[in-house]
Amino acid sequence: MDFRTPELDQLGATLPSTYFQLSTSDARDRYFADTRMLDGKQLAHNRFRTNPRTMADHLLEQMALTGRERWLDLGCGNGFVAEQIRPHLASGKIVGLDIAPGVLEAARTRMAGVATPCEWVEGSADDLSAFADDAFDRVTAIYMMHYVPDIDTCLHEAARVLAPGGRFILTTDRPDSMVEMFDAHFSAMRQMNAPEYLFKSTPKGRISLLNGHEQLTAHFAEIDLQTWQDQLRFTAVGPFLDFYAAHNYCCAASAPGDGLEPGFFTELRERVGEHAQMVIDRDGFFAVTKFTGSFICQ
Repeated sequence: MDFRTPELDQLGATLPSTYFQLSTSDARDRYFADTRMLDGKQLAHNRFRTNPRTMADHLLEQMALTGRERWLDLGCGNGFVAEQIRPHLASGKIVGLDIAPGVLEAARTRMAGVATPCEWVEGSADDLSAFADDAFDRVTAIYMMHYVPDIDTCLHEAARVLAPGGRFILTTDRPDSMVEMFDAHFSAMRQMNAPEYLFKSTPKGRISLLNGHEQLTAHFAEIDLQTWQDQLRFTAVGPFLDFYAAHNYCCAASAPGDGLEPGFFTELRERVGEHAQMVIDRDGFFAVTKFTGSFICQ
């Protein structure tokens, strides 16, 4: 299924060329202090997707498991992915690493009592010194590499801990993924004469489907890119706005207290909602198109 259209390509060309970077402290203490944002995104993707294959379906195919592998999940978050992969590792081992203790505890709780041995480690993905060389048969970085402070070091470390014949899987998006939502967001901010520093794209521009291969070639001999598309379709404004807010208004660096009053976000949400409602009235749904995929590295 191909959702690309000239109109979407044109919208993508209007996105800001600069992107924000999320600090380690913001990631640990604010953005991922609890699971609310992750929960909101995951719920919406499952409920409103149009692709019959889930992200976990694609990941399982790419991991090519026999059931005995040792798997390191970098940026494991709340264990949402691990829960779906776990039955396919009945005789294996799962190690989840995350910098945020709040989401790590949620993963530990989610996976408590499962038969597959699980270990949950607090730490940054660019420091894997806790693990020996060749310690894992599979290493994954699922929609998280753009948050890592030192991407090159993280890739070097992922290659180091990967056993011969193993696979490293990096899942990420195109920079113009979900462009309809970002267009609504930036259009609303222009109407509000928002501060210029807020007009930045998501940090996925740091390593995306467009530039990831170049960064990976320094660390892996074989790299295969597999892409797929999905489209979330919202027929009511409320669920879309919940999904939108789960992205921290598309800018994890923006929050009340950073020179922005709570009223700013109230107005922003209202304007984005008005735009989404207009599209729903016209088309029957508001679409959020995902251009996504994985690099499978050996």
